Amino acid sequence: MKKISYYLLQYKWNYLLAVVSMILAVSLDMLSPQLTRHIIDDVIVGGNLSKLGFLLAGIFLVGAGRCVFGYIKEFTFDKTGSSIATEMRKDLFAHIQSLSTEFFDETNTGELMARVKDDIDRIWNAFGYLGMLILEVIFHVSIILVCMYTLNWKLALLPTIAMIIAGFIAVFMEKKLGSIYEEISEENARLNTVAEENLAGVRTVKAFAREKFEIRKFLSHNNRYYELNMKQSRVFVKLYPYFSLISKLLPLLVLLIGGVFVIRDELTLGSLSAFVEYSTNIVWPMEMLGWLTNDFSSAVGSIRKIRGIYKVTPVIKDPEKPARLPKVCGDIEFSHVSFHKADKHEILKDISFHVKAGHTVGIMGATGSGKTSIIQLLQRLYDATDGTIFLDGTDIRKLSLKQLRGSISLVMQDVFLFSDTISENIRLGKRDLVDAGTIRSASDFAQASGFINRLENTYDTVIGERGVGLSGGQKQRISIARALAKKNPILVLDDSTSALDMETESAIQQELSRLSGITKIIIAHRISAVRYADEILVLENGRIKERGTHEELLGQKGLYYETYQSQYGGVPELTNPAAAEKKEV
Repeated sequence: MKKISYYLLQYKWNYLLAVVSMILAVSLDMLSPQLTRHIIDDVIVGGNLSKLGFLLAGIFLVGAGRCVFGYIKEFTFDKTGSSIATEMRKDLFAHIQSLSTEFFDETNTGELMARVKDDIDRIWNAFGYLGMLILEVIFHVSIILVCMYTLNWKLALLPTIAMIIAGFIAVFMEKKLGSIYEEISEENARLNTVAEENLAGVRTVKAFAREKFEIRKFLSHNNRYYELNMKQSRVFVKLYPYFSLISKLLPLLVLLIGGVFVIRDELTLGSLSAFVEYSTNIVWPMEMLGWLTNDFSSAVGSIRKIRGIYKVTPVIKDPEKPARLPKVCGDIEFSHVSFHKADKHEILKDISFHVKAGHTVGIMGATGSGKTSIIQLLQRLYDATDGTIFLDGTDIRKLSLKQLRGSISLVMQDVFLFSDTISENIRLGKRDLVDAGTIRSASDFAQASGFINRLENTYDTVIGERGVGLSGGQKQRISIARALAKKNPILVLDDSTSALDMETESAIQQELSRLSGITKIIIAHRISAVRYADEILVLENGRIKERGTHEELLGQKGLYYETYQSQYGGVPELTNPAAAEKKEV
């Protein structure tokens, strides 16, 4: 994490302008009691009416200057605080994006939302309005005390003692509130998580009639959040009256004790009037001290939370001097690859296979057998625990992540579409390179153009969050079109036709079989998706149990054969569609 001083130095001239304006505004404010003193001592008591016009003009100019410099101060602080918050939010979001997949496996979305939004907002407040008030209170009090000591050092001891007592109360309050803010921040993250999950999965909640259960779960976190905020309020309410008591007693005591000094001729009546005005002016900083301490503690707690995220470093990084392939052909080799996550649970064990550029490999297996993990390792979302993965003969750990991942078009099992137009969703990843013709061609290939053209705005139709409003099959077809539009040398289909009807799936398989010059990795549960692959791997418990072509695997009468029997109930002679077309010609 960049130090707070880094952001402050970025806007040092803004802060200099704001601080100078604040000093001038406060200094002008401190002139008013002096002008009042001269009006009483020189004009009212001394009878020198010639000074009255100048003194009244001075009061007017002080007020006008106070307004001008006060406006510059507040606007500059607010603008600078907003700019710093924008920079911090951008840096935090970029850091989160750089983190490895393992971090997101262990961290809730709601917690990250709380850090990016709520915690940055609190820091924004600290750099803007709150920071301005803290500086103003410090300078304001310092100037007032100097003026008071100039008038009468004995009487000035009274507000000094009052400020020291208020300071001790503020420090005590900050310590009490610090731990509470930690708990509030944590509970806010949990509350965001529950809300985010329920809003994103509202259709699932309704489908299983779990509304009451989810409402109760939300209310439990909401009540906990309420209790913590009440705990904070109880600390604040318990201690704040002390600030109020000090601020109310101070002017009264100054007037009483100062009156005694006037009677003894140790202080003029005008000086006492100025002293009372100063003591009234010093009251609001004391009253603000509790509130400022409250908000400052909140900002400090937020900084701690954000630092916690910055302490996490990405496990998957670009090499210091990455190798650069002049052209990615798509030759893929897994050599004795094993993989387990931090919990030491073995996911893949001794996986070895080779896919020549332009060839197709099919991967089958039961749920949890490790199929998707192979793709995650190929993309370096995780690194293999043992073994090596090669792309065009180069260890993928020596390649830049940009070249590696930019060479792979992926159709994920869990389709994710953004709340944007269909066209923009298909362009995703290569927005400036994919033109309208490519989008339509890819949509035709994915059998998606039919339903897209029936929509009122066709490709400019805005789809809802996560593709709400589209069927599962329609979302999969858009996802396939998105992958094909990139024209990358490697195409990965991770159970990408599971939501399609047999006719549409068959049409897409026909198109895929004609697709040449692209290395294809097809993960599926259906035999129909992998039957024409150059090699089919059958995984079981993270190992390659069987391998071969469709015909060879049927001949082995193992897991693949059993899967075929369960899906088709027999073993008729099967022909590659591309070969069949050539025979007819």
